[in-house]
Amino acid sequence: MRIATLVGAVAVLGLACSPALAEKNSNRVESKGTPAKAWALIGDFCGIKTWHPAIASCELSEKDGAKIRTLTTKDGAKFVEKLVKWDDKDTSYTYAILESPLPIENYVSTLKVEEDDEPGKIAITWSSTFDPKGVSGDAARKAVADIYLAGLLQLKAKLKGK
Repeated sequence: MRIATLVGAVAVLGLACSPALAEKNSNRVESKGTPAKAWALIGDFCGIKTWHPAIASCELSEKDGAKIRTLTTKDGAKFVEKLVKWDDKDTSYTYAILESPLPIENYVSTLKVEEDDEPGKIAITWSSTFDPKGVSGDAARKAVADIYLAGLLQLKAKLKGK
């Protein structure tokens, strides 16, 4: 009986550590416009400094052949992010956070612009997977969702104003 309990405990522990249980977050905003117009606004990998209200600056560098951006927020926090994939045709890019003050690790995110089902409208989706670090999954998801929402709402406002 003790062996069965031990095996069960190991199985539960294995599931708890499984990448399949990583937290997911996805926020989406719809707006009038075209994917090309939205993609032009989002800009290059450092373009986030022109539309996210929390970002004060962005510095590009390179490490081992990969593009790295260091974001500084208006309150002085630093985020170091690595470009994983850039796709102009698909109007999306994927990046990983290497360092940040967020309570997360193993973070990978995609920002994507696409045509909506309704003509003349687009959808911008910001999604990610990550593991909470030192906090509950709910707290980690809220931290990420708050950042996404602020950026997506600012993108929508800028698209509306153009």
